[in-house]
Amino acid sequence: MLGLLLKRQKLLADRKLLGQWGEKRCEKYLKGKGLKKLARNFSCKTGEIDLVMVDSDGSIVFVEVKARADESFGPAESVITPAKKNRLFRTARYFLATNNIENRPYRFDVVTIVLGQTGQPTIKHYKNAFVP
Repeated sequence: MLGLLLKRQKLLADRKLLGQWGEKRCEKYLKGKGLKKLARNFSCKTGEIDLVMVDSDGSIVFVEVKARADESFGPAESVITPAKKNRLFRTARYFLATNNIENRPYRFDVVTIVLGQTGQPTIKHYKNAFVP
């Protein structure tokens, strides 16, 4: 119990560490839903995608992960701006082209993870969250 409390305090104090923890937690969550990981933190000159997964129907799923300590500044999903969506779309197109899978169906999901001060983290999965 004390270990969990110390880990939470460390995550709440370090945004980068919280983001990394959120991506790993998200990957585990999505694998539990039957998705398989293709890449984590895929980046190129146009941008970065947190997770690239494959759904059970063969669709490529580009996942934007938003981990937050709390939602006092608004919901975590609200920070995905039109400019961010555009960068994600360009990066996804590059990923598809470089891996020669441009003919596969794909979608953009958003997963938010709110750590909170106590209790279990809250995870929300927005499947097909936006269409560029």
